[in-house]
Amino acid sequence: MTGFVLSRRQVWLLVFVTLFWGVNWPIMKSAVGAYPAMAFRAWSMVLGLPCLWVGLKLLRVPLQVPRRYWGELLLLATTNMVAWHLCLMWALPGLSSGRAAIIGYTMPVFSALWGMLLYRQRLSRPQWVGVGSATVGVVLLLWHEFSRLSGVPLAGLTLLAGTAVWALGTQQLRRSAMDVPVLAIGFWMTAITTVAVLLYVGSTDGLPANQPSPRVWAAIAYNALLIFGFCHVAWFALARALPPVAASVSISLIPVLGLLSGALWLNEALHWQDGAAVLLIMLAIGVALHPAGTETS
Repeated sequence: MTGFVLSRRQVWLLVFVTLFWGVNWPIMKSAVGAYPAMAFRAWSMVLGLPCLWVGLKLLRVPLQVPRRYWGELLLLATTNMVAWHLCLMWALPGLSSGRAAIIGYTMPVFSALWGMLLYRQRLSRPQWVGVGSATVGVVLLLWHEFSRLSGVPLAGLTLLAGTAVWALGTQQLRRSAMDVPVLAIGFWMTAITTVAVLLYVGSTDGLPANQPSPRVWAAIAYNALLIFGFCHVAWFALARALPPVAASVSISLIPVLGLLSGALWLNEALHWQDGAAVLLIMLAIGVALHPAGTETS
């Protein structure tokens, strides 16, 4: 969008959203190494949902959803959040935090492909280059896992599947005809996902008998307050106001922060494939969100 200028408030929101989401990858990885992953997510969402509610109330967002939209809301929650959170928690124990972050943020590329396959959106030549770059980047990320022959490739493929479903959800959300504020839709999608995660935990092993350690509680609090309470509200607000190409700056930097902070804090080994994948996927995101081509999320 030519001539678009970010306000000072939007710049700071983008900075904090990028920072908080980027460093959350090693924080989550550290927590699920000491506590069951799905139980960690359950605690984070149960405590985070009230934080999100408070944030939206401060913004004076009406949360009522007419009954005629409940079916569509359930579908949007399933594709945008439920599948992603379940796949993420299944996969994260088997992946490094940096690699998981990079795979997760291939979402804009999948969104462009869904737009082409389901909604007859034409991809420009640069966007086809981006799709190819993302494909090579993902192969490089999974190549090291296959070489270990440890079953871990299944974790990467699971997260990739969750990312693809999330991308489908973003296309559905863009085309939703619900006469409801997007922030209210986001709140109820989060609420539905919280119920889904609790049902999954309850139907499997239930919450562990032992309480989370102080370190895990700190990670839960970080996710509840800063991810669900702040980042979700800030991102929903930014998504309404910014063109996709401006938002892509934040999207591109989040996996880079995840990779570097994981190496710094968790001593995760970096391989040349990781660096190459970062460059390829950042290129893919940039062209997938190019304003001259298909509009994606």
